[in-house]
Amino acid sequence: MKKYAVLIFTALSSLTALAQGYQVTLNAPDFKSGITYLTYYMGSNFNVADSAAMGNNGKAVFKGSSNLLPGIYSIFFPGKRQRVEFLIDKEQNITVTANDTSDLVNKTVVTGSKENILYDQYQKFAAVKGKIIQQERIAYAASVTKQDSMLHEKNFTVANNELNAYRENIIKNKPASMMAALLSAMKEPVYNYKVPVTRQDSIDNYNEYKKHYWDGITFMDDRIIRTPFFIKKLERYYRDVISPDPDSIIKDIDYKLLLARSAPEMYKFLLNWITDEFINPKYMGQDAVFVHLFENYHSKGVSSWLNEKQLEAISRRAYMLMANLIGEKAANLDMLDTQNKPVSLYGIDADYTIVCFWDPNCGHCKEEVPRLDSIYNASWKQHGVKIFAVLTPDGKTNVLPEWLKFINEHNLTGWTHAYKTKEMEDADYAAQKPGYRQLYDITSTPTIYLLDKEKHIIGKKLTLLQLNDLLEVKWATAPSK
Repeated sequence: MKKYAVLIFTALSSLTALAQGYQVTLNAPDFKSGITYLTYYMGSNFNVADSAAMGNNGKAVFKGSSNLLPGIYSIFFPGKRQRVEFLIDKEQNITVTANDTSDLVNKTVVTGSKENILYDQYQKFAAVKGKIIQQERIAYAASVTKQDSMLHEKNFTVANNELNAYRENIIKNKPASMMAALLSAMKEPVYNYKVPVTRQDSIDNYNEYKKHYWDGITFMDDRIIRTPFFIKKLERYYRDVISPDPDSIIKDIDYKLLLARSAPEMYKFLLNWITDEFINPKYMGQDAVFVHLFENYHSKGVSSWLNEKQLEAISRRAYMLMANLIGEKAANLDMLDTQNKPVSLYGIDADYTIVCFWDPNCGHCKEEVPRLDSIYNASWKQHGVKIFAVLTPDGKTNVLPEWLKFINEHNLTGWTHAYKTKEMEDADYAAQKPGYRQLYDITSTPTIYLLDKEKHIIGKKLTLLQLNDLLEVKWATAPSK
């Protein structure tokens, strides 16, 4: 199946902002040649902000006329096997001295930035405590007696509490620092957890967790987007935490983008990431989120940072989806049947109509279409379901003979079969009418839709199992006649 990948997330590569400029000097006596790279986090990736050649004196200088945007940066040494991390915020004349690349944590000094004093102290403390925590975790797993387990659990808890206390001390005593903002953003939500006894207890726990999920993160602070953890928090929230219902997602997105209005880089980051996330949604119906983003943001000109090709891809995809959102009425299809007589989708009178777009030369269709017919005759037909099947050829050859042969050989007599001649399609194109491929987002075959009695779309791009499950649910919940 064809996948749309706008990948506008990478459009955040414009790293420079207004102001005086930056200079980052690297002193690394262990290297006398080669290229070094100044990078920053963007999502889970490193983006290159600048590069510089190492001199034979072990020095490299990164320099630019505009300020770097704040965040966690890394310098990759020649060979790209080692790197050193540091912070960039308002102070942008920084010197990084790596006296011994075999011990970068303890033998690296960053000067010219007060933020990096805190960062260096934290890294060293976290390295010590992290080592203890890992050792105690391994020892606990290997314990053979209850006494050993209790000892290693206690040691683990003490070290972990000391690390958390250190973090909380920075947040409390240096609230305006970048370290405080980063540590606050890294914290897991704290909430009153109930031991679940009833289903309502589990629901309450979920609601509390969701309510406090973003505690510690302000969407008005650009600095946290250039970190490795913010993207993971976003992914977990929109994929696992928030309800998959598109209306819930849309309401949440609008609120976050409203908060981010005063932080241009955060706004750009969020809109780009969310657009990429929902252009190929995980759940059926969530394409409504992407259409909402197009109609209320991209089409309004707010994503001016995107290039023409990216905007065109977003627009084209949105128009492919607008006509086939869940809950909307399906577009009518006026076509010809196997006898070249006019036939219409809206002429089908049924409680539920299956619309199947298929091609007799498609290998997957050759397997799925007969299976569809078998299930239809065994079950669905007795419930008054009808099938409107549309020939969807690739346009390169005349497939009508193969189409009719397949229908006859597999005895697909209980369906309404339909197609459009090339002349009919050309006439639609000349009249600037969208074709059925656009109206129903046909990017692969077979493509199956389920419509209700009034031809509202209640399921799309369904597998046979999904189609059967959806029909079973509809029949089970239908009011008695």
